[in-house]
Amino acid sequence: MNEQRFGVSDMLWKRLEPHLPGKVSDAGATAKDNHMFLEAVFWRVRTGSPWRDLPPAFGHWNSQFRRFRRWARAGVFERLFKAMSEGVDLEYTLMDGTIARLV
Repeated sequence: MNEQRFGVSDMLWKRLEPHLPGKVSDAGATAKDNHMFLEAVFWRVRTGSPWRDLPPAFGHWNSQFRRFRRWARAGVFERLFKAMSEGVDLEYTLMDGTIARLV
């Protein structure tokens, strides 16, 4: 998939793909298109739009919504977050104290 402003880059996709369900080596059905599904999820999170407003290019909104719920219940997004958080390079990370609140 070509890189877009908010799209999942090929480099990021290579990191994400091994952690997603539905691979040929997994038990059960093989995922139809995990890449496009993640693009749909990111579009929805980025825009704050309801699933019903998902552009048709991402597939039928209800199918994507049901898949999102299955993945959320199965902990897929938590595993992705943990996997992507490992080995993060924080060399150039800055934190502005004016926006960080201590609770």
